[in-house]
Amino acid sequence: MNHRHPLFARYYARASVAMERDLGRHRAVLLAGLSGRVVEVGAGNGLNFPHYPAAVTEVLAVEPEPHLRSLARAAAASAPVPVTVVDGLADHLPAGDGSRDAAVASLVLCSVPDQMSALAEIRRVLRPGGRLRFLEHVRAEGGRYRIQRVLDATVYPFLAGGCHCGRDTATAIVEAGFTVDRIERLGRADTGIPFPAAPQILGAATLPG
Repeated sequence: MNHRHPLFARYYARASVAMERDLGRHRAVLLAGLSGRVVEVGAGNGLNFPHYPAAVTEVLAVEPEPHLRSLARAAAASAPVPVTVVDGLADHLPAGDGSRDAAVASLVLCSVPDQMSALAEIRRVLRPGGRLRFLEHVRAEGGRYRIQRVLDATVYPFLAGGCHCGRDTATAIVEAGFTVDRIERLGRADTGIPFPAAPQILGAATLPG
């Protein structure tokens, strides 16, 4: 798979910063209470980094897109916790079995080629009892979901860097063997992210011991 999306990466870098007025407070909720060694899957341009709590001792931030990875490395320099940004893929994370206390997936499970493969890899690197935090846009309901299905089957992945707007990510997390502890459904009024990349879910799950 080609992980270079130079035009979309530059658009996303600008658009994501503009949306932080609404989205930033949700990133803080996403990461609150984490501790120990964390892997962030698809770190993008590093907008989560300022929100990591002091109890986090290390973040391994994985980002395959070169332009976004460069921006993430710059953001890591001013992060409040140690962050190492590396090249890598969601279904082949550069971390050992059971080596991480927590994993973070933020606006990334929409664009992985295979959600179940990515979630299985997250399971592999988490210790028993490890935590998964997620902030993802997901399938809508009714007529809007039908629109998402058409977009996903035609132009949307091409225009949006491989993103699929209509995935049922909450169900995928459960089917991957995680126990969902909490989940909140958000919309454009909450995050500033418009349809078809709305609604979104924000939540926490645990890998059973």
